[in-house]
Amino acid sequence: MKINCKALPAAFLIAPVLALAGCSGSPPQPSPAPRGAAIPPPAYRPPALTRPDPPPASLPSANTANWRDLPQTAGSWSYAAETTGSAVRFGQPGAAALLTLRCDRSRPALVLQRPGLGAGQVPATITTSSTVRRLSAVPAGAAGAAQNAAVPFEIVLAVRDPLLDAIAFSRGRFMLEMGGAQTLLLPAWSELGRVIEDCR
Repeated sequence: MKINCKALPAAFLIAPVLALAGCSGSPPQPSPAPRGAAIPPPAYRPPALTRPDPPPASLPSANTANWRDLPQTAGSWSYAAETTGSAVRFGQPGAAALLTLRCDRSRPALVLQRPGLGAGQVPATITTSSTVRRLSAVPAGAAGAAQNAAVPFEIVLAVRDPLLDAIAFSRGRFMLEMGGAQTLLLPAWSELGRVIEDCR
């Protein structure tokens, strides 16, 4: 048998091309499931674990944020006319008033009075549903008596001070904090608005 020498170079060139063509084919695809056959669910992948975000640093303290949930101070408001204007007092019958809001036309001003101990001014804060105001309360009694006995501490407000409207229209209640005295959570009744209007 005689080998055809002219055909050998062409065979050597075609063989690698055919080998490469055999490797470049796509992988075999699975045959479709027959109609009516159940399709298996996808493989379960557990959710990625994430760390919760830290709370913002500006959140108020629990006491401040939930002051409307604290129990209300026992007592009720009573209105009375006075020589210099009018007043509304909060407390229980037969006991000294825990807080007085007085219209004093002689100044003119609206004066919050709260019994306390001490001879100098103390910090006070009034919180309503719309505002928080930091104030100072000063003793209205003589300095010598204030050392050993409870005297009224006063917070004097101008008759048009917006804080008065915030108190009168607070949603259900407002809060008074004063250094050295019990915190008061008081109902925002119509008597407060009546005294405020008496001075305007």
